[in-house]
Amino acid sequence: MLFRTFGGSFALTAVGLVIALLYGGPTGLTIAAILAVLEVSLSFDNAVVNATVLERMSPFWQKLFLTLGIAIAVIGMRMAFPLVIVGVTADLSPVEAVRLALEKGDPSTPGTYGYLMHEAHPAIAAFGGVFLLMLFLDFVFEERDIKWLSWLERPLARIGKLDQLSVVVAMVAVVIAAYAFAPEDKMATVLISGILGMVLYLLVNGLGQLFESDEDSDEVQNLPGIYGAAGRIEEVVRRSGNGPLAVKVGKAAFFSFLYLELLDASFSFDGVVGAFAITSDPIIMAIGLGIGALFVRSLTVFLVRQGTLSEYVYLEHGAQWAIGALAAMLLCSIRFEIPEVVTGLFGIGLIAAAFISSIMRNRHDRGSGADEEEAVELAAV
Repeated sequence: MLFRTFGGSFALTAVGLVIALLYGGPTGLTIAAILAVLEVSLSFDNAVVNATVLERMSPFWQKLFLTLGIAIAVIGMRMAFPLVIVGVTADLSPVEAVRLALEKGDPSTPGTYGYLMHEAHPAIAAFGGVFLLMLFLDFVFEERDIKWLSWLERPLARIGKLDQLSVVVAMVAVVIAAYAFAPEDKMATVLISGILGMVLYLLVNGLGQLFESDEDSDEVQNLPGIYGAAGRIEEVVRRSGNGPLAVKVGKAAFFSFLYLELLDASFSFDGVVGAFAITSDPIIMAIGLGIGALFVRSLTVFLVRQGTLSEYVYLEHGAQWAIGALAAMLLCSIRFEIPEVVTGLFGIGLIAAAFISSIMRNRHDRGSGADEEEAVELAAV
């Protein structure tokens, strides 16, 4: 299981590191390895959250997540996205943006590739921060049977009954980020970027829910999707053939896949921006971050196939609180410098705490079960 899930990632990692060595020598190899570790540490919570969505999808869509999805993650977010940001910021054509990127240059020097990416950070942080904040708020404002930080999650779920509260809180966060954190010349940019992040989340989440629920069909109510149940695509398609129900299933799965890609993109914002503190070479950056993205994808599938989330029930809670912390730090980074190591360690710490809490819960449940069995045996005697 371990080799089958991570084998491809290890093979592509070896290829990527060889290319980094040939391209940039020992220095390029070292930087690529550092960026890979940085990406994994920053995106570990991403793997847990992605797994909660992916486990409700069929093997076909899981494979698509590892193939087409990884191409989107590496080529789209780690290579094309920085070029697009630089091109839009500096009003450059794609060819000019690529030329500027290959020239590298010091990020502190005006006009260089790294400098332009740094200038675009407020917009990126606002967009990604609000998208992740909406995801976190929708989780903590929902009533759940299992609670990790019950002293905090219980009152949050209670007030979450107010309609559209997550939108109100996110809007307040956008206004604070724009008028308290952003430089005067970036206020409008931060405000618009934050609103766009919120709109995109509402759109994708709403479309996913639309196609995964149908009040006139008991079968479709439990379809896979952003919040659906597991293992239903193949069953429903098999029973319905190529009729309307099968089309609806396909749409639900598609929007779940789209949701996963946008979620991954939001998580990668801090890694892409933070990478410029280490190197401004786009080739080395793409190799290092791409290797990290490969392992995050493989880890996501491993968690699904091993049933880790069902065994350690607080993992999702820890990942969601890590998302909330990352969203807050992204918004605060508009004004304050926050080292990437702080972001990564904070998220890993929350997930580790949730993992330990899950182990303690499992031991307690097993102990309670043993006591009940012993009581039944004594009563029978």
